[in-house]
Amino acid sequence: MAQFRLQGSKVLAVDLAGDSVKARNGSMVAYTGQMNFKKLSGGGDGLRGMVTRRLTGEQMTVMEVRGQGTCFFAERAHQVNLVRLNGEALFVESDNLLCTEAGLHTGTTFTGLNGMASGNGLFTTKVEGSGWAALVSNGPAIVLRVSQGTPLRVDPGAYIAHTGNLNRSLKSGAGWTTLMGEGGGEAMQVEFTGEGLVYVQPSEKQTFGGDV
Repeated sequence: MAQFRLQGSKVLAVDLAGDSVKARNGSMVAYTGQMNFKKLSGGGDGLRGMVTRRLTGEQMTVMEVRGQGTCFFAERAHQVNLVRLNGEALFVESDNLLCTEAGLHTGTTFTGLNGMASGNGLFTTKVEGSGWAALVSNGPAIVLRVSQGTPLRVDPGAYIAHTGNLNRSLKSGAGWTTLMGEGGGEAMQVEFTGEGLVYVQPSEKQTFGGDV
């Protein structure tokens, strides 16, 4: 089984003993031992994954890395965050997914108009099963817990991923002061309700309407 560990805060080290992982194409920065790299068509699981990703705009290209030794992965000097899945699903923006164990299933799931309006698209990447996943964030990610009766609102440009039984909806933060030009500038937020965890980065990425 592949062993995931952090090499500092911005590099993922994966120890392989003949097994494999799936990683963002081009994210390998170094390796020891014997490694084989194979590009996976469309970045999904087979032909269906390839077609789905082309239709939905989830354009992440994935490679399979198999071998004996240690492989190091990074993405634009971003922070690496490890997530352990135990049978549950991880919903993550494709730009923030770096690497997964080979046994985890990756696909796409429909987010609806809320995702498109927040700039994250109609679909997002879904990772499910048991094993490790590595996410990248612009700065150290924080993990926020959502519980019943305590909803969480997140800037759509800062959202990375979530797990658990969560519902999300787009909420307008625009009020009279915003319309008069005296608001805080946070016109739209994504609201999470239910039970689960939300991963947020301390930086706002470019969204459909620009920096949100």
